[in-house]
Order: sequence, then C-alpha cells, then structure tokens
Amino acid sequence: MNFKTQYEEILHIARTIFDNPELGYKEHKTKETVASFLRKVNPEVQIEEFSTTGMKTVLGEGKGKALNVAFIAELDAVYAPTHWHADKETGAAHNCGHYTQVAIALALYKVLYETKRYESFDFTLTFIFVPAEEYLDLAYRDELLKQNMITYYGGKPEAMKLGVFDDIDIGICVHAIGNEFERRTIEVNCNLAGFLYKKYTFKGKATHAGFDPFSAHNAYSMSTLFNTAVGLSRQQLKDSEMVRINPIVMGTDMSTNVIPNWITVGTDLRTQTVEYMQEVACRLDDAARGSALALQGEVEVDTQMGYLPFVQDRYLSEFAIQAFHENDEIADIWNNNAISAAGDIGDLSYMIPCIQIGHSGFTGTIHGDDFKDVDPEYLFEIFPRYLLQVLEQMSGKLDKSKLYKRSYEQYAQLIQSIASN
Repeated sequence: MNFKTQYEEILHIARTIFDNPELGYKEHKTKETVASFLRKVNPEVQIEEFSTTGMKTVLGEGKGKALNVAFIAELDAVYAPTHWHADKETGAAHNCGHYTQVAIALALYKVLYETKRYESFDFTLTFIFVPAEEYLDLAYRDELLKQNMITYYGGKPEAMKLGVFDDIDIGICVHAIGNEFERRTIEVNCNLAGFLYKKYTFKGKATHAGFDPFSAHNAYSMSTLFNTAVGLSRQQLKDSEMVRINPIVMGTDMSTNVIPNWITVGTDLRTQTVEYMQEVACRLDDAARGSALALQGEVEVDTQMGYLPFVQDRYLSEFAIQAFHENDEIADIWNNNAISAAGDIGDLSYMIPCIQIGHSGFTGTIHGDDFKDVDPEYLFEIFPRYLLQVLEQMSGKLDKSKLYKRSYEQYAQLIQSIASN
C-alpha cells in the first residue's frame, strides 16, 4: 500500500467533504466521514471525541516513546454564500482549503497504519481533527457559550481547555497557500498575525436636528472624529508589525431629523506580536476617548480577544526543509514570509512548539468566490508522501531540550491580561 494506490479513495474523501461544507462546531457530516474512514482502515481504532465535532486518535503508543507529535487538521468551512460551490442553505464553502487538510491527514494515517511504518518512529503520532478554526458565525457560538457548551470561539483554544493537547509535545499543521504557483511549492516559517476586536459605543445627547441642534452632542460626529484619528495614526505604526485596522459601523438608531445619541464602531486589530497589539489597542482607546471628549460625549470600550500571533518553530521547520531537499517531486520552497492572516494555531503554539507547512495546488483567491484546487495529484498523493518524509526526518533526531511546554492555565492568564486592557 502506498500513496499512489490509495489516491482515488482519498480524492473521493476530499470531494465528499468539499461537497458538504459546514461551519465551525457544526461539522457533523464531516465528522462522520472522517470517523467512518478511520474505522474502515482500522477496525480497532479508538476515537476520543471533544468539542461537539472534534476527534483525536493515536498511532504508536508504547514504551520508549518519550514524545507525542500531533498531526492536526481543521474540519470547518468559511461563510461564503457567493462562492461557486457554497451550500445554498447555510452559505458555507470550503474556500480556505481545510477539506484538503483532512484528506491529507487521512492519506497519511492510512499509509502509516497499513504499512506499520509508524512503529519505527521513536515518538507517538496522534491525529487531531479540530473544529471551528475560522473566527465566524459568532451569534451561533455565543449561544453555545451561553449554554456552557464551549468557552472559546476557536476550536484549538477550546480543545486546549479540555485537555486534548495536554499529552502533546509538538504540533504539525498544513495549510493552503493563498497564491497561485506554476510549480509545486511548499512554504515554511510563515508567521501569522494575532488579532483582537475592539468595540466603541459613542454616546451623546439627542435633540431635534432642525429645531434644536445646538444643545445636542452628536455621537455620529464623535465616531467620524475617531475614524479620522485612526487614519492619521497609521503613519506612526511600525511596518514590521504589519498592523491591520478596519473600523466599521456595527449599530446605531440614526434618523435624519434627530441628532444621533449613540453609535457603535467596531474594528479588528492585527499585529505580529502580543506586546505591540496591546500598545496599539491602548492608542485606539485613547483616540476613542479623545474623540468623545472633544465633542462632549462619552464612549464605552469593549475588548474581545481573537487569536494569538503564530511564530513558527524554526527548529522544527529544519526537519521540513531537510525533507524538501531530499524530495524530488516538489520543485520550490518559500521560507520566512510573514502575513497578516491569523489562525488559532497561534494559541496552540503558546503551549507547545508548532509548525504549519503550506502547500500550493489551488487557483483563485483564498476565501474568495473562485477558490478551488487544480492539482489533486499533488495535494492527495505527492504532498502526503512528503509529509511522511518529514516525520521520518524527525524520528530519532528530536532534541527535547529545544522544545517547550506551557500549561493551559498560563495561556488563560495571558488571554485575560490582553482582553482586560
């Protein structure tokens, strides 16, 4: 059994998941597809379920295996109702490539199990299928929060809280690269931004706009002043931090004959480091308070944490780079490109060292209406074969002194400290 002979089967799995996109914490069809495949391959498989749709299964437990390496795949789709293959009822679409992650993980699992090659690894290999990586459909997740079914919007932080990663020492993910390539390509050491949300509710005094605008305090004008301040402040933000700010109006009850007495403006804030995120968040707060004060109003500030920045572990990436140099099927490698996209792999990387290996094989814009795969042979045969090379490179060579481990409690304290600023 090898990746070539199972290619059609894995392609069918990928197409099945692509045809049935589901949003986070709702991936019930996807969960059943994965679980059925695992049980077909290994009738004795033990599957630990978590977070409604999450699954965890282990290969190669035993004496002398000091480390536990997790291969992580994400189950969810994006809300993109205008995508060419979106679900007409839910608006979900697989235009982020997560369906390929799941199929790649299953391709790797089947070859490893049927060849027993995992038995030669000096580490335990655990496959973890995580729900809800995409930060969306928040009204539904708010209901789950109210029902105490989850604590976090993101699937990996939720799994961290539940102890799913307590026995894991290293995390490996893969992800579609958001570009088109003429040649088959992988990417390593691509750092991701972290982000949080800020909401500012400006409060003024309403009066009749024609009869008595003189005694009013215009909340809309306060928000306009705030937007101006944010725009002028961009010159003072560090280029190296790749800061992204996008203020939008989230709510108001304005009418043309009444001076508005409230308006809520929200923005995300993305940076490459937690420290700078906190600094810029304070600047935004100052701009909001100053804008309200200038026009004799008030502002209520609310902060909601998103995901932590992701700094890929350079030590672990060396194994991926070495495997690339020994591979004769993949033409190019990208290295050390930071971007302002984010993912909850950043949160997991606070607890344990992680890498996310990017792969080409797509056309269109990632998260766009035209996104689709165009090189399934690479995605579901060649790339999984390369990942096996990465694992083989790691076996017998991992230096435990170069790894780190933090507790969920330390993570929770950090998130609270950021959100409370």
